Amino acid sequence: MPLISVEDLSFAYRDREVLHEITFSVERGEVLGLVGPNGCGKTTLIRCINGMLSPRRGRVMLDGRDIRIMHRREIARAMAYVPQSAGNRTAATVFETVLMGRRPYLNWKVSPADEDKVVEALTLLDLEELAFRRVAELSGGERQRVMIARALVQETDAIFLDEPTSNLDLCHQMAVMEILRDLADKKGLAIVIALHDLNLAATYCHRLLVLEGGSIYGCGAPAEVLTEDMLRSVYGIEAVVKRDLPAPYIVPLRPGCLESGV
Repeated sequence: MPLISVEDLSFAYRDREVLHEITFSVERGEVLGLVGPNGCGKTTLIRCINGMLSPRRGRVMLDGRDIRIMHRREIARAMAYVPQSAGNRTAATVFETVLMGRRPYLNWKVSPADEDKVVEALTLLDLEELAFRRVAELSGGERQRVMIARALVQETDAIFLDEPTSNLDLCHQMAVMEILRDLADKKGLAIVIALHDLNLAATYCHRLLVLEGGSIYGCGAPAEVLTEDMLRSVYGIEAVVKRDLPAPYIVPLRPGCLESGV
């Protein structure tokens, strides 16, 4: 049984339909990349899956259970969420912010085991030296790594990340993606990541789900999904997909709109 099943999911903001009859599943130990142009519904889809938004139609099943009948605390113990941008107004330190990821498990006080998990996550994300800095003082990339660390200490079966590498330099982009891939491969977590960087997605994701206008254009292994035809149809660009590397590599040539005179 898949850990996450999305069945005929549709969502609308008032009269504007954003997602239309979305159906797919995510297995344990899998990294699924959500890709597609701006406004295609990636963020909305993640928020529907983790219960932040209520679909107009369809349902989301978590390990065989409909999330609509699950308590918020149950969902928080099963699914962690890293939003697109981390807030910068908090007065909390990095350590305190990451510790908040333990909230679904805390009762009256923080245990040494909880603190040890925070230290482990800070070390994994190269944040040890920033532990007692205020989050508001950090760069955008540092704040993003803090939010990922907070998700890790939540110890869930699934992690959803919305553009987690957008504020990171190239080295930290690769480091974060390698950590997420290792969590899937070695610990059996289901990882769902909305990404704009198709080459990064091709390198680290087991499968890619391509959204176009709120519907699924295609879903499969990167080598199957990343084609010149898809890039032309979905992204409106002319590109070459190089296939002489371990993962497909996209070389953009020109925007297709130039041919139409736009």
